[in-house]
Formats: sequence, C-alpha cells, structure tokens
Amino acid sequence: MRILFYLLSIVTANVVTAAFAPLQLGMFIVPMGTFLIGATFIFRDLVQNKYGRSKTYLFIITALALSAFVSFMLGDTLLIVVASALSFVVAETADTEIYTRLKLPMAWRVFYSGIVGGFLDSAIFVVIGLSPLGANFLPWEAVPFAIIGQIIVKTVIQMFGALILSQIHVIKKKRLVSE
Repeated sequence: MRILFYLLSIVTANVVTAAFAPLQLGMFIVPMGTFLIGATFIFRDLVQNKYGRSKTYLFIITALALSAFVSFMLGDTLLIVVASALSFVVAETADTEIYTRLKLPMAWRVFYSGIVGGFLDSAIFVVIGLSPLGANFLPWEAVPFAIIGQIIVKTVIQMFGALILSQIHVIKKKRLVSE
C-alpha cells in the first residue's frame, strides 16, 4: 500500500496541477498539486522505512518515469517535463539521504528530510520550469513568491505528516505496554 500511495500521490499531483489554476495566497503563488507533493515525501519515507534505501531508489526511478509520462500526456512542454523530472530526482534523493542519515525518531526524520526535499523541489522547478530562464510563465519578480509559497505549503504538509506519525507511534507504544 505504501508504494501505491507514493506512486498515486505523484501522478495525482501532476493531474491536479494540470487541471486547476494555481492558488494566489496573498503574494504567494501555489500550484494545486503542491498540496500532494508534500505528501509524496512522507509516503516515500514510509516506503523507505519498510523496504530500505536501495529498494526505495527503484521506486523513485519508477515514480520518475511515471511522472514524466503523465506530465507529457497531460500536454506539458518538454521543458516543464524536464524541470519536473530534475526537481523530482534532486528532491527525492536529498529526502532519501537525509532520512537515512538522521538518527532521530521517524517523525522528526520525515519532517526534516521533507523540508529539505520540499525546498529543493520548489526552487529547482520554479527556476528551471516557470521562470524566464525556463518556460517564462512567471516574471522574475514573481519567482521568489512562487518558491516561498510552495515551500510554506510543503512544510505545513510535512508538519502534519510528522505529527500524525508521532501520534501513531505513541498509540503503538501504549498498545505494547498494555499487552
């Protein structure tokens, strides 16, 4: 189920981003799929927790191919597909490596690794895919607000995911004590 949720969250994020206009939250610009991208880091961590780091990279490669295919089929330009793929690989790799190396409870590893992954994903995709350097969807003045908006949303999602995982851990621990 973890793998399925991971792959589905990535595909759904692409579909939602293509289907809905970005949210304008004050000065911040947030594509609708951003809400799911934050969850993909959590699902990837859950996959890694169960299957280990090396197998997780196989799932990342599968997710990358699936994501690129779906983006292309939804009509994204080659530049957007490449920017998405590059930001995905860098962010997922950073998340995986940080999650692996932190010697903290799972909830904190999910939170910290997701923050870094979300930052990298947002910055790389917006600069390469959306800025005048890329597809020129955003003027340079809007680029920082698009990056920061996505980082805020992804961080909040990571925070909720970490809190939920922390509560699940507490519940499991109570069950073990009561048995």
